Amino acid sequence: MDTAWTWELSDHCAKYSFLTESKGLTMREVERIFQLDPEPPVLENMNDYIIEAVRSRELRWFSFFLHCYENRLNGRVRRFLLREGLDRYDPERFLDYKMGCVLAMLDCLRGYDPAQGADFLTYAHHFIGNALLTCRMQEEAGSFENVDEYKAVRGIAWLYNQSGQSEQAAIQKYAQKNGCTEETAAKFLALAKQNRSRVPFYQTIQEADSKETGEEVAVDDSWNYTDILWNGAQAEKIQRAFEKLNFREQTLLEKRLALCMTCGRVSSWKNRPTFEELAVLFEGSTASGAERAYRKATEKLTLLAAAEGAVRAVRIKQKAKTKRKKKIAAAVYEYQADCDGEWGEISLDFETSTAEILRLADWDTTISNFYARKVIQYLLGCDNDKLPKEAMFAFEEI
Repeated sequence: MDTAWTWELSDHCAKYSFLTESKGLTMREVERIFQLDPEPPVLENMNDYIIEAVRSRELRWFSFFLHCYENRLNGRVRRFLLREGLDRYDPERFLDYKMGCVLAMLDCLRGYDPAQGADFLTYAHHFIGNALLTCRMQEEAGSFENVDEYKAVRGIAWLYNQSGQSEQAAIQKYAQKNGCTEETAAKFLALAKQNRSRVPFYQTIQEADSKETGEEVAVDDSWNYTDILWNGAQAEKIQRAFEKLNFREQTLLEKRLALCMTCGRVSSWKNRPTFEELAVLFEGSTASGAERAYRKATEKLTLLAAAEGAVRAVRIKQKAKTKRKKKIAAAVYEYQADCDGEWGEISLDFETSTAEILRLADWDTTISNFYARKVIQYLLGCDNDKLPKEAMFAFEEI
C-alpha cells in the first residue's frame, strides 16, 4: 500500500487469543483471527466498509470488513482445499492460504473504484482465486514461471485426463481452444507429467476462478449451509441432523446447495439446478412448489442443527413498519433466540441505519445481546425492498 494509507486500530483488539495451546495453532484460532472486540460499527452492507476505506484511506475500515467477511472467506478457502484433495483442517496451511487471500484483497483496494458500480468482492474475486492458486503452486514439486503458466498446466492436464485421448490429440485440442501453438501446449503437458505422479488431482479440478462470477460471491453465507457444514468441529452434528430428514428433503438440499453429504464434495453454485429443474425431478411439482419445499427443508435442517448445537438460529417477524417515498423507513421486528422461548423486540431506523433493542428475547445474552445484534446486522444488511415479513436464519457462534 502507498504511504497515504493509515491503519489505526488502537480502540479495538483481537476478540480471541492466539497460540493458546502448547501443540501450536488450532483451527478455531485461525478461523477467527480477524474478529474484533468491540464489534465494528454496523453499516448497511459489507461493501460500505470498503467504500469508506477507499474514501478515507484508513485501513481500519478494511479490518472491519474482514471481521464481517471472515466466515465467508473461511468457506472459500475450505472449499478450495477440499477440491484440491488437501487437508482442510491443517491450521498452518489454512492460515497461509487465508492470508494469501487477504494480501490479494489489500492489493485490490488500490485499484477499486466504487463509482464503477461493482461490489468489491466481485472486483476482487479473480484475484482471490489467483492467490489461492499461487499458494497451491508453491506447494507443488515442480517449478512454474508464474500463476498463469500454472493454470495452463492444470488446464491441459485436466483436458488430457478427461478426454481419454492420446497426448497428441489433447495437445491439438488444447492449442486450438486456447489459441497457442502445439509446441507450447506440449510444453505445458510435459510440465504436468513431470510435476506429479498423482494424476487424479487433475481429473477432479475445475479452475477455481476461471468461470465463477461475482454472483456467487454475493451469496449471503449466513444462510449457506455449505460453509457451516464443513467446519470440522460441527460436521458430525450437521450429519446427524441431515440424517433425520426424509429422502425428498435430503435430495432437495443436496441438489440446491450443490453438495454431497456422503462424500463431502462441494460443487460450484453456478451449476446448481433451478427450482424449475427441481420441479421436473419431483414429478407433479411446480417451480414455486419446489421452492416452498426447499425452504421448508432448509428450516427443518436449521432447527435440527440448532438442536444438535451445530448452529444458532433466530426467527424474526415484522410487527410494524413505517413507509416514506415507497420505502420502509422504520420497522419493529420481534425475534426469538434459537427458535424457542419468549420473543424479544427491536426497533430499526433504516434511514439512519440505527436500531434500539426494546426487549430482549429469552435466551439472549444480557450483556452482549448476542442474538439481537445478529438480527440487527441481518436486517440492516437486507435490501429495503426485500425486508422479510417473517424469516429464520442460521449462523455459527464465533
